[in-house]
Amino acid sequence: MSMRLPKYLKRPIIDTDKTKKVRSILKTKCLNTVCDNARCPNKNECYTKNTATFLIMGNNCTRNCKYCNITCQKPEPLDLNEPKHIAEAVKALGLKYTVITSVTRDDLDDGGARHFANCIKEIRKICPDTKIEILTPDFKGDKKALNTIIEAKPDVFNHNIEAVKEIFNIVRPQGNYELSLNVLKYIKEIGNITTKSGFMVGLGETNEQIKNTLKDLHDNLCDIVTIGQYIQPSKKHFPVSKYYTPEEFKALEVFADDAKIKHYQIGPLVRSSYRAAELF
Repeated sequence: MSMRLPKYLKRPIIDTDKTKKVRSILKTKCLNTVCDNARCPNKNECYTKNTATFLIMGNNCTRNCKYCNITCQKPEPLDLNEPKHIAEAVKALGLKYTVITSVTRDDLDDGGARHFANCIKEIRKICPDTKIEILTPDFKGDKKALNTIIEAKPDVFNHNIEAVKEIFNIVRPQGNYELSLNVLKYIKEIGNITTKSGFMVGLGETNEQIKNTLKDLHDNLCDIVTIGQYIQPSKKHFPVSKYYTPEEFKALEVFADDAKIKHYQIGPLVRSSYRAAELF
């Protein structure tokens, strides 16, 4: 039997001129957002603030993570005009900070690294003062792909660990915990770029496992960490084992301090790109 969603995890639906403007710009430019595809609970708050997290390289993912609402089907061909349209949307929204993420594209020879780099390049062309955060797949740890990202010089490189080590392989069977840590370390050591990662709680982890994951992120040179509550997108997805209380999230902040994490955002509704500009 599924647990009832606590009141503090429910967000009201807001429809204002601002949210309509954001949706209109996205529709005009034929762009996707992770806000919609992953059913983010903060979507309306972000749209009200005139921002959204762009989802590039289509709606279909080549991996089937058990917590994620994004479809795992045959991926669409890359839209080579997408980087330009992303840049135009950033300008139209007046964004001083933008976050770009993607589905995982294991079918592409570079995992889509060049496409990420092209998005950064196009934004810098017409919005040179906009800070750019990218939230990427692991690119299978391919150094050539990671070097393509480093050369594009995003302001923040985010790659989510998503779950503690002991649960990782259960919910991310096509990923690799150590490889994800190595990706973060490589970007920091070779690119000297601000690195960020995040994970969910409520998947069945213990406090000790949370502490160890925070230590692993610190030891692999991760600058910023986000932790939020896992919310099951549908009955076919991985079940929630527990809803952490706001007080328990406060305790997780102590864990982050003890692990010497430099910057963090921890709370029930925190997601990897939630209030990213403020955190940066």
